[in-house]
Amino acid sequence: MQTRRRYSVPLPDGRTLSLGERTLVMGILNLTPDSFSDGGALQGVQAAVEAAVRMADAGADIIDVGGESTRPGAAPVSEGEELRRVVPVIEALAARMSLPISIDTYKASVAEAAANAGVAIVNDISGLRYDPRLAEVVASRRLPIIVMHMRGRSDDMYQHATYHDVVDEVRDELRESVAFAVGAGLPADAVLVDPGLGFAKDATHSFEVLARCGEFAELGRPVVIGPSRKSFLARPIRRASLEADVEWPTAAAVTAAVLAGAHIVRVHAVREMVQVVRVADEIRKYHRDR
Repeated sequence: MQTRRRYSVPLPDGRTLSLGERTLVMGILNLTPDSFSDGGALQGVQAAVEAAVRMADAGADIIDVGGESTRPGAAPVSEGEELRRVVPVIEALAARMSLPISIDTYKASVAEAAANAGVAIVNDISGLRYDPRLAEVVASRRLPIIVMHMRGRSDDMYQHATYHDVVDEVRDELRESVAFAVGAGLPADAVLVDPGLGFAKDATHSFEVLARCGEFAELGRPVVIGPSRKSFLARPIRRASLEADVEWPTAAAVTAAVLAGAHIVRVHAVREMVQVVRVADEIRKYHRDR
């Protein structure tokens, strides 16, 4: 079982995010049209806020707000549409809860508007490779950033899923993202890494990354793992997809991530996964004490 280093990540409001003593749970709040759009914009905001409050009540440590789907084959969303989806919700959440809010975006303009609305963290699937201005915005606003490993775009990512040693190559590419962030003016302690399960990786790659995710500790940065409802989890149970019973395979992957040393797990079903994380953390504690 991987020893987990402790980190203190500074937030822009003066607070810190303490990582390593226990695993933090990041709740996913998707604001794509099939999530909270029925009933008009106002009702959509209210529904999104209520969903986030339920996550907080269930034990979430961070709420991750996203206005653009990045699943394989997803169509890009314009800057204006993404802003329309996320900013009113972030403003409402910031006024109602004290939990740190993150914005799942790779666009500098969206990150800046989200910072004005109250976000404390940027979660970038591109690892600072899509928008050259994003690192500058994050540095100027003193926001921590999660840099995820990705190759290509949503419509062609699997064309880039060729590796000799997937963990070594993902780690090297994440190291480049960290170096780019620091070169743009971010302090090293404001950068977290995510190996990007399911992104530009086939099922075999994703399982290997998950099994060996403790090796990303070599980067000297906190590790975020997002296994929730990913399609690669369907392979061992011989299903084409995870349309039913999606949380059981997710629970297994979350447990593996915690035992391997992940600092944060990013999930949809917060109530269920908080329980999974707490049990896995308890196992870690006894292993450490021994």
